[in-house]
Amino acid sequence: MTVDVNSEDGLIIRKLIPLATLPSVQFNTLCAKIATEEIQEDFLFKKGDIATQLVYLLKGVITLQASGLVVEVIAANSESARFALAHQIPRKIDAIANGKVRFLRLNADMINNPPSIADKEDNSYMVIEETDDDPDDWMTALLRSPIFQHLPPANLQKILMSLEAITFKKGATLLEQGGIGDYYYLIKQGQCLLTRKPSPNAKEIKLAQLANGDTFGEDSLLSGAPRNVTITALTDIVLLRLDKQRFISLIKEPSLKFIDYASMQEVLKNGAILLDVRSQDDYEQQHLKGSISAPFFSLRMQLKTLSHQKPVVVVCQNGKVSEAAAFLLLRHKIEAMILKGGIESLTQPNFVAHQQKDARFQEISFIDNSTSLLEDQISVLKMDNEVLKNTNQQLKDKCMKLEFDKQYAEKQCRILHKQMEKLTQILDKLQQR
Repeated sequence: MTVDVNSEDGLIIRKLIPLATLPSVQFNTLCAKIATEEIQEDFLFKKGDIATQLVYLLKGVITLQASGLVVEVIAANSESARFALAHQIPRKIDAIANGKVRFLRLNADMINNPPSIADKEDNSYMVIEETDDDPDDWMTALLRSPIFQHLPPANLQKILMSLEAITFKKGATLLEQGGIGDYYYLIKQGQCLLTRKPSPNAKEIKLAQLANGDTFGEDSLLSGAPRNVTITALTDIVLLRLDKQRFISLIKEPSLKFIDYASMQEVLKNGAILLDVRSQDDYEQQHLKGSISAPFFSLRMQLKTLSHQKPVVVVCQNGKVSEAAAFLLLRHKIEAMILKGGIESLTQPNFVAHQQKDARFQEISFIDNSTSLLEDQISVLKMDNEVLKNTNQQLKDKCMKLEFDKQYAEKQCRILHKQMEKLTQILDKLQQR
């Protein structure tokens, strides 16, 4: 018998990885082609089996063992049960039912090549729709992130299986501004506060409040720069963290796209936007013709001014800060590419020599304003500029705080709206009795 998508089994299967990422039409079509099985105190599979099937536990408890030694005991309602059981082929261990269990066998091809639908997404990437799931479900929140939606299914499973849980008490410092980046974090349960000091002796500014399902820590991992904020636990908090090496191999590398100068010229001709994420001083000293100054720290404030219909090419000094900027853009559903090597790749001696021989590179135009100013004017302007920069930075920090507060309030409003709808439905049913 096929699986009814609205049945108990259907609701369980909908949460399995990577089935949770399928669009509704594909998932419904898949359920029409599969059936569940039941056994009692028997093998689901044995060590050495080579059948290319993914086995998922739906109800009951199973034991994974090797040579008679228990490796793991998995219950149907656990997070481990959302993944295929010991999926390596040939099987490395035995899976034995503890009493009566219900499970599902899926041909691996059904996962890698799900039933096609009109205008489907690239099957090498994840797709997940908005649902009425519990807003506190951290895994659902993670799957809805634009970054994770575009990861290959194999990467997503490796990430979820590699996450390490850590806990902190209320008031603990989770990250400190100026520290070295070593992990990428996801909030499983709790709340924390982001603060920043514009300068060592400046007053600490509150930037944002994060809660269940939010992530942080990627900026430092991508740019190689020290942490730019301090994060403090507002409540007892449970975090899931992914080490830097796995973050780079499983998330960064498949997410970020690099292009050379020639390719950049082509996409710019087709309407792409060129963003320079270096400091304002570096931009004024020299920059690529047609680029827009958007220092990385203030880039979040400019996100709403960027079109989601046009791709963005990001450039910095050596490409490192561009990686963090591109990751931020991708998180907000803006297509982003990185000029490989940054400005340094265009100003090296061999590039200048090549430029003199090849007219194609005459299009590159560096603007150097310093040569047009007298020394005494430069001195006065630098002093005025320093005062304006400090004032401007303070205003940007305040604006960023207001923007984060607004986003947090909007998120809470959406959650309350869903809860109100559910309460209204319950009230209507009670009134009908």
